[in-house]
Amino acid sequence: MADSNFVDYVKIYCRSGKGGRGSMHLRHVKYNPNGGPDGGDGGKGGSVYLRGNHNYWTLLHLKFQRHIYAEHGGNGGRDKCHGTDGKDVYIDVPCGTVVYDAETGKYVCDVMHDGQTVLLLKGGRGGLGNFQFRTSTNQAPRYAQPGEPMQEMTVILELKLLADVGLVGFPNAGKSTLLSSLSSAKPKIANYPFTTMEPSLGIVSYRDNQSFVMADIPGIIEGASEGKGLGLRFLRHIERNSLLLFMVPGDTDDIKREYEILLNELQQFNPEMLDKHRVLAVTKSDLLDDELIEMLRETLPTDLPVVFISAVTGQGLDELKDILWRELNAESNKLQGILSEDTLVHRDKDMSRFAAELAAEDADIDDVEEVGIDELDEVEDLEDFEYTDD
Repeated sequence: MADSNFVDYVKIYCRSGKGGRGSMHLRHVKYNPNGGPDGGDGGKGGSVYLRGNHNYWTLLHLKFQRHIYAEHGGNGGRDKCHGTDGKDVYIDVPCGTVVYDAETGKYVCDVMHDGQTVLLLKGGRGGLGNFQFRTSTNQAPRYAQPGEPMQEMTVILELKLLADVGLVGFPNAGKSTLLSSLSSAKPKIANYPFTTMEPSLGIVSYRDNQSFVMADIPGIIEGASEGKGLGLRFLRHIERNSLLLFMVPGDTDDIKREYEILLNELQQFNPEMLDKHRVLAVTKSDLLDDELIEMLRETLPTDLPVVFISAVTGQGLDELKDILWRELNAESNKLQGILSEDTLVHRDKDMSRFAAELAAEDADIDDVEEVGIDELDEVEDLEDFEYTDD
């Protein structure tokens, strides 16, 4: 498969810095050969943070960055010199990035907002120098602490696009045509299935300088929740959309049936998707006369707004934007958005399913070499660790 600029999976080995060791140094100066302990503390190791950045909308900038290390803390020195602290590392990610442990598939954290900072791996604390251990009965302690060890983890960063409106439909339902008509986005448009191979975002202008974000998701087919077509790869991008716009062509034999198939696929993938507000748009309505449109209305679901549109002629587009804006700003939709964010439950990732998904795209999730911790001092009791020389 050809390389794409849209990258929504990356696997990275991350390692924080270990703490610097404390110094075991005894002061020796002229006329005072027993000057006492003056070993300084070690510096703390650098930590690894994730930071939301609205300037990114894919993980492309991290695709070839397979190892990320924070600095180790510096060792303590004589004259109570404190070791230098290791520099922290900040990994900028798009808003909507979910992090999983690559070994277990366990959910780690979620970065939702611009500027949000999440601690991924904490740097090790610096060890105490022997100056800290002096007592009235032991005025020249000949031991100091090593620094705390570093932490390491291989993580999977998974992007779920954040958009106000997500377009849901079968291939060739007119999703890309609608997005290009309502926004300045230019997705690929052609008369064959799966023209859209990756999601596209567009900003739709509304009245009084207002706007909302619309996401064109690659077409869904029956069985997408089981991995057929492009479903598994992109269904998750719909999870973060506030409103779902279902699109079914007007020349379809059974519009209601196609809508129910799409709804069922979302339910199979994640039942919570059914809690989102929904709108049904019947596309290619320029092929239908008014009498046929009225007949079709009587056969369509009554539990959601229905609008007949044509992205080619512009029929119904203003009405569609009015409906979308109204639904986005409905009190129940705002409340649902608040509740879904506060009570969001992340499912652990099925790593076998994930591997199969990427294997279908000729991707490899096992090509990140993990670095062993062969440079750490194996000390069971930090308090009793003794250095023979500084």
